[in-house]
Amino acid sequence: MAQFRLQGSRVLAVDLTGDSVKAKNGAMVAYEGDMTFKKRTGGGEGLRGMVTRRLTGEQMAVMEVKGHGTCYFADRASEINLVSLQGEKLYVESSNLLCTDAALRTGTSFTGLRGSAQGNGLFTTTVEGTGQAALVSDGTAVVLRVTPQTPLQVDPGAYIAHTGGLKQHFQSGVNFGALIGESGGESFQIRFEGDGLVYVQPSERNTIGGEV
Repeated sequence: MAQFRLQGSRVLAVDLTGDSVKAKNGAMVAYEGDMTFKKRTGGGEGLRGMVTRRLTGEQMAVMEVKGHGTCYFADRASEINLVSLQGEKLYVESSNLLCTDAALRTGTSFTGLRGSAQGNGLFTTTVEGTGQAALVSDGTAVVLRVTPQTPLQVDPGAYIAHTGGLKQHFQSGVNFGALIGESGGESFQIRFEGDGLVYVQPSERNTIGGEV
């Protein structure tokens, strides 16, 4: 299995010994050794995945890298966060997914109105199985624990990913910007309930939440 390691906080080094990884197209900045590259389309496997991507727009251009040596990946100097999966499912915004073990299965999952508020359709990308995934964030991401006793509200523009047995509800009428005296904040929030982890970045991506 490929070995993921960070070089600082903004470059991912992946050691390959005949195995392969899937990475965001254009994210490789250097490599050592003997590698082959194949362009693929992410966001789902097989015919069902093709139909889902066409309907939802949750599509990402990815490349498969295979060989012997080390590949280095980065994405516009974004911070990189490693996630180790042990059979569970990771839900992640496609723009925040940098690289995964090839053995991990990717697909799409219905997430309700939250996706619509972000302009990304009604689905989000899923990564499932055993292996590692690398996520990117605008600034250092924080990992917040959700328990049945402590639900969590998140600004849609700051959400990156989540794992565990979480239910999410998209709620309107909440203006995060108003809480700090600004008038241009989002008018929506995501409420997570259950038991799991939520990854949040300290910077908002552009959303159309206020227009829904």
